[in-house]
Amino acid sequence: MSAPDRSSRTSGIAGGAAGGAVAYVLGYLVVYVTQSNRIEETLSGINFFADLFGGDPIPIWKAVGWMFYNAHFVETVFQIGGVESRNFITGADGGAVTLLYVLPPLLLLVAGVVAGRAAGASDPAEGAKAGAFVLAGYLPLAVIGAFLFRYAGGEAAPDVITAVLLAGAVYPAVFGAIGGAASSLLSD
Repeated sequence: MSAPDRSSRTSGIAGGAAGGAVAYVLGYLVVYVTQSNRIEETLSGINFFADLFGGDPIPIWKAVGWMFYNAHFVETVFQIGGVESRNFITGADGGAVTLLYVLPPLLLLVAGVVAGRAAGASDPAEGAKAGAFVLAGYLPLAVIGAFLFRYAGGEAAPDVITAVLLAGAVYPAVFGAIGGAASSLLSD
């Protein structure tokens, strides 16, 4: 392997990892900015009773995390008085909320394109390899988020298994690779 090949592979890995991390954080921030008021309104009654009976109110940022994982088709599991799973996007009114399902794939496609361009991918297979490295930045944050967004010791949290496997591994690997493959079509 020549030196330029090694440097482009390193650039692809670094670009993919950075792109994956940015896609995760940006995705959460978009959900926060667009949905936090609606989530706060929805939680106001629940938090009132939690506060009234000496419980901890659900922080808005954690509930936003649940919705962010819901955008990856990861259910939020409630273990309060039995086990129940919910997806707040499917239960929401309005098409604007359902557009959140497009957010993670779109951001990961862009991250894959960035990784492919950083690696200098000249063909789709090379671009797909570089784009798949988006996983290196997205997966660790998805794992951390699955635990960070737990409420009351895990009484409400994203389903850990699907958060790690689906949101953390499958989404970035698939959409990052597609974006990376597409990057070769954009090369000069």
